[in-house]
Amino acid sequence: MAARSVSNPAVLRSPAPIPVRPAAEQEDAAPGTLVGRIPLADPTPTAPGGFSPKAFAGEVVPFRVVAFREGHDLIGAHVRLRSPAGHESLHRLSPQNDGTDGWRTPIALDEPGRWSFRFEGFSDDFATWAHAAEVKAAAGVDLEVMGIAGAQLLARAAGEQDRPAAERRALKAAAKRLKDADAEVLGAVATDEDLSGFFAVRPLTTLTSTTDWRPLLVERTAAGVGAWYEFFPRSEGVKRRKDGSVVSGTFRTAMKRLPAVAEMGFDVLYLPPIHPIGRTHRKGPNNTLVAGPADPGSPWAIGAAEGGHDTVHPDLGTLADFRAFVRAANKAGVEVALDLALQASPDHPWVDAHPEWFTTLPDGTIAYAENPPKKYQDIYPLNFDNDPEGLYAEVLRVVEHWVAQGVRIFRVDNPHTKPLRFWEWLIGTVNAAHPDVVFLAEAFTRPAPMRGLAAAGFQQSYSYFTWRNTKAELEEFLTSVSTTTADFMRPNLFVNTPDILTEYLQYGGRAAYRIRACIAATAAPLYGVYAGYELFENVARPGSEENIDNEKYEYKLRDWAGAEERGDSLAPLLRRLNRIRQEHPSLRQLRNISFHWSDDDAVLVYSKHLDAAFTGTGRDDTIIVVANVDPHSVRETTVHLDTTIWGVEPGAPFEVEDLLTGAVWTWTDHDYVRLDAFTEPVHILRVKERS
Repeated sequence: MAARSVSNPAVLRSPAPIPVRPAAEQEDAAPGTLVGRIPLADPTPTAPGGFSPKAFAGEVVPFRVVAFREGHDLIGAHVRLRSPAGHESLHRLSPQNDGTDGWRTPIALDEPGRWSFRFEGFSDDFATWAHAAEVKAAAGVDLEVMGIAGAQLLARAAGEQDRPAAERRALKAAAKRLKDADAEVLGAVATDEDLSGFFAVRPLTTLTSTTDWRPLLVERTAAGVGAWYEFFPRSEGVKRRKDGSVVSGTFRTAMKRLPAVAEMGFDVLYLPPIHPIGRTHRKGPNNTLVAGPADPGSPWAIGAAEGGHDTVHPDLGTLADFRAFVRAANKAGVEVALDLALQASPDHPWVDAHPEWFTTLPDGTIAYAENPPKKYQDIYPLNFDNDPEGLYAEVLRVVEHWVAQGVRIFRVDNPHTKPLRFWEWLIGTVNAAHPDVVFLAEAFTRPAPMRGLAAAGFQQSYSYFTWRNTKAELEEFLTSVSTTTADFMRPNLFVNTPDILTEYLQYGGRAAYRIRACIAATAAPLYGVYAGYELFENVARPGSEENIDNEKYEYKLRDWAGAEERGDSLAPLLRRLNRIRQEHPSLRQLRNISFHWSDDDAVLVYSKHLDAAFTGTGRDDTIIVVANVDPHSVRETTVHLDTTIWGVEPGAPFEVEDLLTGAVWTWTDHDYVRLDAFTEPVHILRVKERS
């Protein structure tokens, strides 16, 4: 529930909002200078390239600024927020007290839209006087002058008309006490908690500085929180005839899988391309160059005589069937995410109608896609330079077409192979009309392009998580995405994809699958799995990172129910993980991860803590994850925790409950653990509320 704010109570959650006072204006800087009287530097949140930083509704955003002044007089700092509706609220920042002159406050913004904020620095006149008066009272010096100065200051504050009447009376009484004050009275007034509280809410200031107003885009919660599940509709309900031929699944048969996806706790269902598939250079099983008459081909080879990006594959059904599928998913509590792959098969209608949208080689042929050593003879990349106006308009038309069918989430294939300015334009244009539309960037490439795509508008991003497996790798990666890039890039921690079956999963056995799922589901608020993960499908095509008999090129027949009945499925764990995520708001935040120490280089330890001000329950929420990241071993070690993060003094006992097994232990800041990769490789511990 949102905390009360004097101007707009429904949209802010912060530990200490304060009454809005008239905005302080920047004092004129001296000629030839750039900084104000109270220098303010390095304001965050921020994003590179002049783009707007981002948050999602309910995200706890740390607002930070560096503020200081000369000498020893004390200062304060505020952040002033302006909501999309124009309401202002004011929040006092706290000093970080780490020698950096940093000031900070966390605030959760619950209203989607375009916010703005600015920082305000000021001299804290009462705090400066109170500190000096306390010191001088103890030393017994300058009592008369300090008493006069304090009385004048308190009288000035009592004259401020926006202070409550009772507060003004208390200030006048304190000012009267300071006349002819001795050391005892002077010290008592300087340390009076009520007076300090008055000025914490309404500080008495003289010198002021402000930053410029800065933008902050707050998007719907699904832009930053979600459990994704990927399946191919053609494999859901697929049948094999007696003669060995295969009948494709359809949207109607795929509907039958929706209850199981929802029951596992996934709230986004991602579908690979659902469009007609080209026949020219169609790939056969395992990416072979020759396809048989019954081979369905890769869904990413989009376009045939039946149509292109605005058409559904006839084998899957009709557009009306797709709309029915979307409605059924939504009724089950699941959003449908559709693949947006901007490329074409040689048979796509675009190839004849708009050859200028492709790259023609000197020999007159059209260039096909390559990602050495991979070659995609069945796919033509688009060229955005020859007719950008025409191609931009066509892609926008396609996106709007699917939005009209009920799609609000798009997983974008290889966006780093298209111009960044195109994505800035497309996402900005779509979101201007449909602010709830979310785009996920499938870009496994260099850091700069990945970050550029996120800053330019993509709400979510695939990440390097898939290849970060050791304790050191995971600590470095998760620290980076929760701090360095958290203001604009939201990582979706997919554990596998049709293209990616890492060596860790290939050779780590079932323990590897459990470990990766537990870390992905708890380390970030976004994660995803590709169908087959529950069945431990870990056999790769020789020499590749792809599953053998890859579903990209053929139908996949799976016995979901039978595997679970035999106890041969990871579905129960996924179900439990998603339930834990739903019950613990600390796991629905990105920036709140803290790493702890273990004596074993294979045991990863981190916590996710959320203060009671933000949980909606009135109670703190703390989860501790201890994971054996070596899937081939049993590990016994000691973990060392910074328990002050969740309010427990070092050495003090507290109870934890393992949310996977139900076991309860009494822990302190130093604890023995035993993690058997073959049975229970991970603890997910809830810090129990102290009575």
